[in-house]
Amino acid sequence: MTGLVTLGVVFAIVACFAALAGIKHPKGLIRLYFIEMWERLGFYTMVGILLLYTIDRESGGLGLTQVVGNEIYGLYLAFVYFTPYLGGIAADRFLGYRRAVLIGGLFFVAGYFLMSIYGRIPFVSGLVCLCIGNGLFKPNISVMVGNLYEPGDKRRDAGFNIFYMGINIGAFFANYLAASLRNDFGWSAVFKGASAGMALGVLILIVSWRVLAKADRPPESDPEDVSVAEMFKTILLPAFTFGIIGYVLANNFLPESIPLRPAVCGFLAGMVPIVVFFIRLGTKARPEEKPGLLSLLPIYVAGGTFFMVLHLNGSAMTSWAKFNTNRALGWVPGSFTEDAYPDYYKNASPDDPRPNRQSFLVVDSLDVASMFGQRRIDPASVEAITAAAPDGVRILELGEEDVDVDEDASKRWGVDVYPEVTVESTTDSHGVTSRTVTTPPGAVSERRVMVVRDIGGESVPLFVTDQETFDDLYEGYREKHGKDPEELPPGEYMQVANSELFQSLNALFVVAFTPLVILLFSWLDRKGFDFSTARKIFVGLVMTMASLLVMVLAAVMSDHGDHKVSFFWLVGFYAVLTAGELCLSPMALSLVTKLSPRRLVGLTMGGWFLATAFGNNFSGFFGGLQSQMAPTAFFLLLSGITAAVALFILALLPKLDRAIKQYGA
Repeated sequence: MTGLVTLGVVFAIVACFAALAGIKHPKGLIRLYFIEMWERLGFYTMVGILLLYTIDRESGGLGLTQVVGNEIYGLYLAFVYFTPYLGGIAADRFLGYRRAVLIGGLFFVAGYFLMSIYGRIPFVSGLVCLCIGNGLFKPNISVMVGNLYEPGDKRRDAGFNIFYMGINIGAFFANYLAASLRNDFGWSAVFKGASAGMALGVLILIVSWRVLAKADRPPESDPEDVSVAEMFKTILLPAFTFGIIGYVLANNFLPESIPLRPAVCGFLAGMVPIVVFFIRLGTKARPEEKPGLLSLLPIYVAGGTFFMVLHLNGSAMTSWAKFNTNRALGWVPGSFTEDAYPDYYKNASPDDPRPNRQSFLVVDSLDVASMFGQRRIDPASVEAITAAAPDGVRILELGEEDVDVDEDASKRWGVDVYPEVTVESTTDSHGVTSRTVTTPPGAVSERRVMVVRDIGGESVPLFVTDQETFDDLYEGYREKHGKDPEELPPGEYMQVANSELFQSLNALFVVAFTPLVILLFSWLDRKGFDFSTARKIFVGLVMTMASLLVMVLAAVMSDHGDHKVSFFWLVGFYAVLTAGELCLSPMALSLVTKLSPRRLVGLTMGGWFLATAFGNNFSGFFGGLQSQMAPTAFFLLLSGITAAVALFILALLPKLDRAIKQYGA
């Protein structure tokens, strides 16, 4: 709890310090800055923990397979970047910007709160609310920042720099907040914290409603604009139809040996008519508009590829941090460390001390062990544990007046008892079995229990596990190393840094590298180097490929995943990738606005978001594929794909440069 308070103080100081830079700007800027900061804090919290929550089977998560967890992550990010296209239209034509942001913020608050409630229906409903909320919120708050300034106001660019500082502050602190909340209070508290933060952002918007009137404009339409009905007929309806067909065909005819899930196939099929639409938009355009619109197509490909790699941060790279990175870092504050449970030791250093044998209760039933790990159990299993418990082991009924249990231990080790619990066992095409513990929709916990062993006059909380997992920790160690492992005192666990913390490296490097990249580009311009915007995008792709090659080396150093490696490999990956991001992402966004006819800028910017959504879906797909491939082969595959796209852009550089010069971009 102390760490959470400290984090809050530091967060407030940094946020306020950055906001001071906006004093000489329109007073609405600081309001929008804080609203966006809270929204991004929630968004990057989701990116940081969504996969971890879905696959966690040792501390109360959903216990899904890596493939399914990554599918959920990929689809969530895909729709998060798809819905802004619709949200921008809704604000332009019907709502106005303030109302759109307000409604989006309320959807965020509801979505995060629903995520905090255990159950498949609240989980899926929460994700849907978050996607809708992002669609209404994200594109329109940025427009509001621009609307604060009159045409030609030289403060506009600086205003956006200040605004985006709020984004990076939220992104950096999100994972620290998530780590502290889930370590101290559990998964539910993380989502409730995000909901509370977004509620504060909504409150700031309401209080600032009149101040932000200047940033709004009434909804309107132009006779030359493509009508909503036309967009629905030519884009949305075909996409929806193709998506349904793709899902049904994949669900019924796709062989299990092909690692594509039906939902992923449905999304990719739904993108086909959208891709065709944007190709036809260029080929059917007026002669003077055709070069610019056709030049956007390779830009979309480059952007989609880059975001496919960038948003591996919440899928494959989070898995790498969780399973392949040595996280026993003594210098990380305790609020941002978690207990090392059995999963951590599968490829850990032989010098890492194991938990004490007396910290475990071994049961014969894998189902009971799974129930305990996912913190949901039925009365029959509680009775089975009680009946088979050895001397000194007992079940405590938490909440009773005569039970004297440390509050922290109760939160960390308490297990909710439901009238009915189901354990679903699934085996993928590679023979990997996973058990998911579920309760009926709307089920309410009857009580809360904790398993303890009396040792030296103290009640030590126990981790309930199966015999095979227990033997791997101790007998497997002896067979491999010829000695018994070092053991910690009963009830103590080695502390390891939370997996999500490493994602904050991207935001940290964005802040650190941005001025350096700007200085580099200015120096090259003064020296007369022909470093066009298209060439910057190419360099960004090359650096993206290089970041993946860093991970190829990390995979080799890990002996193809047999042991954990230093976190410095992740530092190197994010450093190189962020440098590539600063070369590619801002430049591509700039080209979208400059190569498009003014009447089509909104549409072509929507194309950029759709390309990003396409790449994000592949982030989830490749994250799921990671568990089925050797690490070296996995990162070589991704670097090869990125290299192919980089060569594609290289081949088109002359045409892209001509188009850029033609439009004065």
